[in-house]
Amino acid sequence: MNPPNIPTTQLKIVEADGLQIFYREAGPADGPVLLLLHGFPTSSHMFRHLMPRLAPTFRVIAPDLPGFGFTEVPAGRNYDYRFDNLAATTEAFVQKLNLTRYALYVFDYGAPTGYRLAVSHPNKVVAIISQNGNAYIDGLGDAWNPIKKYWKDPTPANREALREFVDFEGTKFQYVHGVADPLLVERESYWLDTALLRRPGNVDIQLDLFLDYANNVKLYPTFQEYFRKYQPPLLATWGKNDPFFIPAGAEAYRRDIPSAKVVFYDTGHFALETHVEEISDQIRSFLTGLVRSGKF
Repeated sequence: MNPPNIPTTQLKIVEADGLQIFYREAGPADGPVLLLLHGFPTSSHMFRHLMPRLAPTFRVIAPDLPGFGFTEVPAGRNYDYRFDNLAATTEAFVQKLNLTRYALYVFDYGAPTGYRLAVSHPNKVVAIISQNGNAYIDGLGDAWNPIKKYWKDPTPANREALREFVDFEGTKFQYVHGVADPLLVERESYWLDTALLRRPGNVDIQLDLFLDYANNVKLYPTFQEYFRKYQPPLLATWGKNDPFFIPAGAEAYRRDIPSAKVVFYDTGHFALETHVEEISDQIRSFLTGLVRSGKF
């Protein structure tokens, strides 16, 4: 049993959109809801240290997206792995849990997934926390060049060239690049991701999503229009050494949401691995301010 002052994170499964969605939940059942959406190549596991730090006040919920973590997609479902469908599944999950108002934490793939929800239901999303979650061309670093080549010319050769992004070294790189001391990153993180990515058929799922990411870029103007129109309170907490989503992507939020707060950390893509204390403090202050003002 946990000591009284350390909240327990519960592991749960719910059926939604024909899938068995695995998710983590912590915090009071009647607390303000923070929906945590992970990205590539990880799962809700990336939030394991953040959730207990926010759970004394907030109800924090983190699902595994289809193709990631421990969410199960029945073969008969014939699931089409595109970002439109990831968002549709997430929306079904939100409805299943009857989440009517919530803040979003988006990371990597979680950004285009979550922003689709926000565009469709702006009245439900009360605030956004973006941790290396991009919505601007400015934020795409040079590390995207091989994937951009695949977008322009989706040949088998260009597809095969991307397999290195899904292997062990490619996954480890995303965790340790830009980190001052790689020993700060728990090794089970990239080993777990690698094991799950190696499941039969999963590599091709990831390559399909690489190709479909081009449709997220096409939606960037739609996301930006949503920001301008609704001015959601936004906090960008960013690992400044991320080679995929570079700092310019964080700064760009201020173009459309002048009140956005942008905070950089001297770390890489997976900023929570090295700066969970600092980021949780920022989130707690940000969300508590919204609660006190009656906006959350």
